[in-house]
Amino acid sequence: MLLSATSASSIRAVLAALSGVLAGAFLLLAAPMAYARGDGLVRQEVTFRGGGGLVLHGSVLSKDGAPGPEPGIVLVGGSGAGPREEYRQEAEAFARAGITTLVYDKRTVGYSLLHRDFGLLADDALAGVRLLQSKSGVNPRQVGLWGFSEGGWVAPLAAARSTDVAFVVTLGGSGYDPLRTQAWNLTTHLHHQEVGAPFRRTVAGPAAQFIGSTGLFPAAGYDPVPVLERLHRTPVLALWGDHDTQVPPHESARIFREALARAGNRHAVIGFVAGGAHNGHRTSDGFDRIGGPLFHGKKLGELAPRSAQIMASWVQAVAAGHPPASSAAPAPEQALVTTPVPGHAWCAWLVPALLLLGFAAYPVCALLRVGPVLRPVRWLAGLGLLAVVATVSSSTAVFVVGDDAAAPVVWGRPASWLVVQGLAVAVVVSAGVSAAALRRRPLTQSRALWMRLAPVGLAAVGFVPWAVWWGVAA
Repeated sequence: MLLSATSASSIRAVLAALSGVLAGAFLLLAAPMAYARGDGLVRQEVTFRGGGGLVLHGSVLSKDGAPGPEPGIVLVGGSGAGPREEYRQEAEAFARAGITTLVYDKRTVGYSLLHRDFGLLADDALAGVRLLQSKSGVNPRQVGLWGFSEGGWVAPLAAARSTDVAFVVTLGGSGYDPLRTQAWNLTTHLHHQEVGAPFRRTVAGPAAQFIGSTGLFPAAGYDPVPVLERLHRTPVLALWGDHDTQVPPHESARIFREALARAGNRHAVIGFVAGGAHNGHRTSDGFDRIGGPLFHGKKLGELAPRSAQIMASWVQAVAAGHPPASSAAPAPEQALVTTPVPGHAWCAWLVPALLLLGFAAYPVCALLRVGPVLRPVRWLAGLGLLAVVATVSSSTAVFVVGDDAAAPVVWGRPASWLVVQGLAVAVVVSAGVSAAALRRRPLTQSRALWMRLAPVGLAAVGFVPWAVWWGVAA
């Protein structure tokens, strides 16, 4: 049956309307969604291209019904994988204060346990700044950066590279290079575990030099001071928890203050969060966290109310055109001071490498059947190899695993370090026994035997001062 012209026209109109609805629905699904959870905040999922064109994912939070252009802030997280959820409390606190906030998942491409590129991370942060500047309701001339911990190196670097950054807030930023900072962090936690000073000196001294000289610690020698000295006009708020146990708050505050003063920065505020841990969250001593959500099974701690208030009010003052004048609050005392780690300390890896070669020469010669095998010297070579490897691995393990590598602690020493000390004693005893055994043999030995004994003998002699330097004898 044929349709009338009127019916056909009606059907076409209905189909056109349905097509419009479907097209609109598709566009809504394809576009970033803005939504609210009933807490007065609007959230929008976004993607943007960071350094090297890598696509990054994040969330933009703003206050629902904000009257006019707001300042904006990009949150730059600390070390590690850094998913945005770790900084949800900070993002919501800034947004509730009328500061549009971008928090994003940290890159995993070009960032790993053995590789850090602060320049690449700074490019990511600047891409976030440009994203916020393009948002309606954001004042493009008042978008700044917030950098936590590792972000305390990245955010100033990004600000020094671009005039788009209107201000910088750092929380728990270190004034030292990453290796010296991490050595202090580890020794502070070892001190909390009641590990004695000798092993702590080994970690901050020879072990740190070994890690740095072998290139196993990424961006070990990055110096933040020249970057801070380039922040001539950018207002800076630098905060530390007064119970920070991961970066040295007293020393870092002094370095920030002096570097920014040399830069001629008249709007550098140095402050501390009362009752705050490294992340500015509530703590009783810096080693625990009070309240707050769980992150990777551990408490993040509740964001200290004073911390959020200080940061938000400072940003609002800067955005209003009234950046606070430079000031510095009294710094809390540190239980321990940092230890400088010499750069390019080639002897840190060369000496143990030579010792290993010396001790290994004897069993290699045995496999090649070069000269007779002497039982005491064989024990000396084997124990020497074990002692060198155990000394290095036991003390550097804390840089890989953390202070948990020191557990359990016995007599103020990690149990593994007691094993190392036992091996060192065994090496010295074996060297004495080997020397006595050789004295009882005729002096007219073959040249092959003495050539075989020379490397292990030299290694045994060199082992003693090396072991003393590594703190094995303490």
